[in-house]
Amino acid sequence: MFRIRENEIADALTTADIWKIMLKEIPPIAAEYFIGGADELTTLKANVLAFKQILLAPRGAIKFKKLDISSNIFGHNLSLPFFIAPIGSLRTAWPMGDAVASQVAGEFGTAMTLSTLSQTPMEDVSKASAGPNWFQLYLCGGRDTAKRGIERAKRAGFSALILTIDSAVSGNRIGHARMKPMDATDSIFSGPRKMARAYHKVKLAPQIIPRLGWLLRHWNDGGLLPFVNILDEDGTPMPYVGIGEQLSASAVTWNDIPWIKDTWGDQPLVVKGIHCLEDALKAEELGADGVIFSNHGGRQLGQAIPTLQIVAEIMPKLRATNSKLDCAMDGGIRNGMDVLIGLSYGLKAVGLGRVVAGGLGAGGHMGLTKTFELIKEDFCRTMELLGVQDIKQIHDQGEKLRRKSILSGTEYFPDFIF
Repeated sequence: MFRIRENEIADALTTADIWKIMLKEIPPIAAEYFIGGADELTTLKANVLAFKQILLAPRGAIKFKKLDISSNIFGHNLSLPFFIAPIGSLRTAWPMGDAVASQVAGEFGTAMTLSTLSQTPMEDVSKASAGPNWFQLYLCGGRDTAKRGIERAKRAGFSALILTIDSAVSGNRIGHARMKPMDATDSIFSGPRKMARAYHKVKLAPQIIPRLGWLLRHWNDGGLLPFVNILDEDGTPMPYVGIGEQLSASAVTWNDIPWIKDTWGDQPLVVKGIHCLEDALKAEELGADGVIFSNHGGRQLGQAIPTLQIVAEIMPKLRATNSKLDCAMDGGIRNGMDVLIGLSYGLKAVGLGRVVAGGLGAGGHMGLTKTFELIKEDFCRTMELLGVQDIKQIHDQGEKLRRKSILSGTEYFPDFIF
């Protein structure tokens, strides 16, 4: 009951298999944070299904002795063309989850992006990895708090700053609200709705008892910890609650980029949450070195267009402007073939979100290592089957490799897992 599901993880053939193991390990009240999205989940599902609508046209009679899957993005040489996107509250999935994720990323020669809304000290995250660490910035707590966080990230060795701009308010995450997760953690001895919270805790027993291994790990790790990388002037970390109000009170505007860039210094500044060409060009005009096309994994605007569609629409136009931006995306990537499809539009790398949460939740270091292995193997196999040797060839042959499916409907798609 308390052991990692080693055999199940070892036998996993897809990231969907890993995700299913995670659901066995983490109770729904905790897993929902990683599962859910905004409104009716339209964008969350569209992110995944957009990749299924792209078919690939391989060239035959081509064989390479060796593949080169390295890439250079945001001033960093990565051994893989994918990195860990920022994910909040990873310690809910696994003890010291952010540090474990950083360790695995470093072992594979790629980058870990630490969310502002993390519960692992950034110094521990940086020390855990032999690879680069990037820091994703929200302006929670206001300008002075953000400046303290930026300076601290520099001292800790973070080498790129990822500024998220699509969180003016928190998205309408209906499933999360219905589960009332804070009722599961608040005291039953003080405050309003004491009886309601007590009853809610009792109702959670059937999902917690079969997952006592998770409960023990979570308890030993400190339980629901504050956001230790958001410190006020007294050095007090922000409590776990109140993030929605904080985001609304400290939303990023274009006027913030100059002082953020000035505080950060000469290292790469990347703007994340780009949905249109105008915003990409504005970011470059204000000094950004790169952009990440993202709709926040479908967790903000519930009917935003899928990220792959954003990429397909913007990348040709961006190239036509002779932009020097390094470009990446996240949202909907579940396997190595998805990685290659994203790169085929000219992206230098892609970010992994839910698959990382799934790997950590399934079994910490072992689960995430298996997840990376599956995606890397699938990516390399797809390259060999398509007859491309490196990322440059994927870029050069992108339009020739892709076909839009002529099949109508969605019944030929695989079942939607996550």
